[in-house]
Amino acid sequence: MGTVHGGLDGGVELTAYLVNESRARRPELAADELAAAWIPEAERGAVRELWEEFAGAVYPHDDLVVSLRGRFIADTLARALRRDPDTVLVVCGAGFSSYSWLLPFRAALEVDLPDMAAAKRRRAAELADSGRVPGSAGREVRHLAADLGRAEDRALVAARVRELAAGRPVAYVAEGVLFYLPAEQARAVVRLGEEFGATVLTAVSYWPAAAAGSVVLERQRRWFRSRGVPEEASHLTHHELTGLLGGEVADLGPEDLQRRYLGKVAVPESELIPEYVAVAGVAGVAGAAEAAG
Repeated sequence: MGTVHGGLDGGVELTAYLVNESRARRPELAADELAAAWIPEAERGAVRELWEEFAGAVYPHDDLVVSLRGRFIADTLARALRRDPDTVLVVCGAGFSSYSWLLPFRAALEVDLPDMAAAKRRRAAELADSGRVPGSAGREVRHLAADLGRAEDRALVAARVRELAAGRPVAYVAEGVLFYLPAEQARAVVRLGEEFGATVLTAVSYWPAAAAGSVVLERQRRWFRSRGVPEEASHLTHHELTGLLGGEVADLGPEDLQRRYLGKVAVPESELIPEYVAVAGVAGVAGAAEAAG
C-alpha cells in the first residue's frame, strides 16, 4: 500500500480517517463526541488536508452522509439496548467508530483488517489512559483482526462472537465494508449474523444496484485508484437483502435520513454517495418506521 500526507497509510484503512474527520465536522448531526479523538494529534492536520482533497475531487458532502449513517446506526443500537441491556455489540469494518464507547454495551467485538484493528486497539488504550474514553470497568471491548473476504476469517469471527456473547443477544453492524468486497463475499458478510447464535439486530450499509452508475461514485473510484483503495465495488438490491436476512428489512437512503434528522432534504441523492442503511430485526425495523414517519 502507498503512503499519503503525514505518513498515513493508503488503502482501505485510509477511509477510516476520512470517516472520523467527516463526523467531527458535523458534531450536532453525528452526535459522536469522540470522532475527532480517534485521530492522533500528530496526524490531524494531514487528515484535514486529505479530507479537503477528497471533497474537491469527489464531493463536499461526506460530512453529511457519514454523519447521518452513524447517527442512525447509533440510534438503532440504543433502541436494541433499551430492549435488552445485555445485548452484545459486534461491528465489522469497525474503523474508528465510537459505538462501543458512546453506548453502554457491556461487551463488544470490533473487527477490521489487521493494521486497522491494531491501530484502534492502540488508540483506545491511549484514550482510556488519558480518561477520554471509559476504561474497562463494567465494559469489555475486544478487537479482532480479520479479512472478511476470507471464509476462514469469517468463521473465526463467528466463533469469537459466540464465545463472547455466551447466549446473550447480539446486535450486528457491518458498516462501510460491503462495497470493498466482491459480491459473493459481500453477501456472506450480510448473512454472518446467522452464525452468532442469537442475533436480534442486523444493520448494514451498502450501495444500491440502481445507483451503480452514480457520477459521484465514478469520481470516487478515480480518487480511490490514486490512493491505493480498491476501486471495484459491490452493489446490492433490497430484494437481495430481504433474501439474505430472511425477514422484513427496512432501507433508508440519504434523503430519508436527511428528512429524519434535518427535517428536509438539503442535498439531493444525485449529488451524494448513495449510501443506504438496511436494518433487520425488531429494533431496527421499528426505528426505520419511525424515521419514515
